[in-house]
Amino acid sequence: MPLTTSKGNMYDWCSHTHTHLRGECSHRCAYCYVQAMEKRFGGGHYSGELRLHEKEFHVNYGEGNTIFIENCNDLFAETVPAEWINRILAHCWMYPKNCYVFQTKNPFRVMRFRDFLPPFRVVGTTIETIDDEVLKNVAPFATGAYDRIYGIECLKRYLEKVFVTIEPILKGDLGKLAHELIRIRPEFVNIGADSKGIGLPEPSYEEIVKLAQDLQSNGIEVRKKLNLERLMK
Repeated sequence: MPLTTSKGNMYDWCSHTHTHLRGECSHRCAYCYVQAMEKRFGGGHYSGELRLHEKEFHVNYGEGNTIFIENCNDLFAETVPAEWINRILAHCWMYPKNCYVFQTKNPFRVMRFRDFLPPFRVVGTTIETIDDEVLKNVAPFATGAYDRIYGIECLKRYLEKVFVTIEPILKGDLGKLAHELIRIRPEFVNIGADSKGIGLPEPSYEEIVKLAQDLQSNGIEVRKKLNLERLMK
């Protein structure tokens, strides 16, 4: 079975994506593009009870690729059994000459598996806003902003590379968010907007520019996504 080539609004620095998990992500974020596609096309792959798709363990990862693992779910969500996580990581270990990307809203759980991660890996978390009250309305079942900050801070002590994605960027104290990120010093920060345009509370483009400038002036690489162009109007 072949790998899926990364496309669309996905990270342009990832060459491929792959997911072993099926069923609905437990976070149930209002902006989730996966659930939007499920409703639009009625695919059923990412609806219902969380489960493994056994055929995906036969995919050949090859070598020299940068693969975003579980891009349609959250591998380290509390609802994912530890034995499933271990099986998925073991699949990555079969092809050690790739770089594997793991992104989670529950980064502290990654600490339990840090010794089992493949040799070339980048681990990141999503922080849409530092304002937990705003976050509760958009991602009520996910961990809070400061829990994610603490989790990625702990991981930074053990892993060579961690990153933060601010997407969709939401209203909140961007100065305080910049302060926390400068303190942690992730390898890079992705910034993107709500691709679906569903009316989420968003900061002004000027505020986003200031955030990016604050991070860059402190030596943190900022990767802006194309969907930010909507906020420039």
